[in-house]
Amino acid sequence: MRTSLALAVSAALVAGTALSVAPAAQAATSGPSIRFVDIAGDGGTVLKANVVTPAGADGSARLPVVVLPTSWAMPQVEYLAQAQKLAESGYVVVSYNSRGFWQSGGEIETAGPKDVADASKVIDWALANTPADPAKVGMAGVSYGAGIALLAAAHDSRVKAVAALSGWADLIDSIYSGRTQHLQAAALLGGAGYLTGRPGPELEKILGDFLSSNLDQEDEMIAWGRQRSAATHLDRINANGTAVMLGNAWGDTIFPPNQYASFFEKLQGPKRLEFRPGDHATAEATGLLGLPNDTWTSAHRWFDRYLKGADNGIDREQPVRLKPRSDGGYEGYADWKAVNAHRERIALADAEHVWANVDSGANGGVVLLSNLLDQLAQTPPAVSVPLLPRSFAAVWQSGRYEDGAAVRGTPLLHTTVTPTKSSGTFVAYLYDVGPLGVGKLVSNAPYTFHDRTPGRPFAVDLELFSTAYDVPAGHRLALVVDTVDPLYIEHNPAGAQLTFSSPVSDPSYVSVPMRKE
Repeated sequence: MRTSLALAVSAALVAGTALSVAPAAQAATSGPSIRFVDIAGDGGTVLKANVVTPAGADGSARLPVVVLPTSWAMPQVEYLAQAQKLAESGYVVVSYNSRGFWQSGGEIETAGPKDVADASKVIDWALANTPADPAKVGMAGVSYGAGIALLAAAHDSRVKAVAALSGWADLIDSIYSGRTQHLQAAALLGGAGYLTGRPGPELEKILGDFLSSNLDQEDEMIAWGRQRSAATHLDRINANGTAVMLGNAWGDTIFPPNQYASFFEKLQGPKRLEFRPGDHATAEATGLLGLPNDTWTSAHRWFDRYLKGADNGIDREQPVRLKPRSDGGYEGYADWKAVNAHRERIALADAEHVWANVDSGANGGVVLLSNLLDQLAQTPPAVSVPLLPRSFAAVWQSGRYEDGAAVRGTPLLHTTVTPTKSSGTFVAYLYDVGPLGVGKLVSNAPYTFHDRTPGRPFAVDLELFSTAYDVPAGHRLALVVDTVDPLYIEHNPAGAQLTFSSPVSDPSYVSVPMRKE
């Protein structure tokens, strides 16, 4: 699956950008010019790149420049459609294939120090070989490109504005949240990396340890991920005063939205946070093909304001912009705390006992595909809640919401767990349950523990993935907990059992953020 998916996405991007390049090439005298170049990255490594320059740019005037590192496994033509649009509005654009992928040299560093140094080398090249203005440098990217752009902004003060789309600010909180390996996400990235690039020995070791659950190397893996996380270098970004726009999808199964929201709250410079329906990079995909796209429109406005100095009003809009997973329009909030300001607690009063190692049928879907379907047809993963086997799934339900409910933000689970083994994994799901008992997935999150004393209860606080979901009138919310989900690696020994209880001194509940009109 991961191989065919990577090929399909790459083929679609190549085809779409090729269509957009052809008219530009034919009209080179009147439109932006495109040239393909080699840029010497860190240590002299060759980075395959393309440069799009506005028509009539003769070097007599300096222009704002946007640098675009490619996404994981994507070819260097990925951004040509957007590069042309930017050039048409007066930007020099330099897009380059990240090291270790396709025809660029070197090995895949996974946004390591060499990738960060490459970004600065590309900026150096742009300032020396194009009419780029050294005071007006921006970076943008999707996924891997977004991660590199944020890290580059932390290490290179010349970067004045960033648009980081479907990326990560905290790599560990993305694919190891709840101390649980996100299996499908890691396997997809690893497979696509081997298919389109050259993983280095460090990445091979980290990926092997991660997928094999080598806990002896856990500290090393976490340190490796922290180094590659913009959240680790937040102070530098704040000191530089970089204007940062973050965009992501509610259902991103590779880089879930929570870590972006947390990072956004700690930024001190100009900032903007946008969440939309979809999965990883699906919110930006039509824009990569040159079609109208809200995410890219916002990114262009962001650069116009913070590179060109245009008074377009984006800095006066509410900085948090959310689109629910429904037909509703965009909603604005003053900050992320305002999204989560109103909460309803659903008591989990009854104790539930489940056997581990058996999939109850509740799950978070398939990486990339399930939430894309939710984006296009509003059909998230579903399950019949009454038919869930209670030996393998714990279930609690709220009362009916006679007028419906608007879930906005990050649901929180607090419960007490008593294991029969020292290690274990469970996954919590929040469902919207209709009159016939069909539950549609609102959110989920995994949790793994190690080195616990069997038979001794311990408290758990778990953030479910942030979302914006409208519960129809007459429906309920249900919290379901089981121990197996194909999205994640589980750590339940054979014969393990888990009890979820609600002590009088520490009651269990799920806290659901609700929008108040």
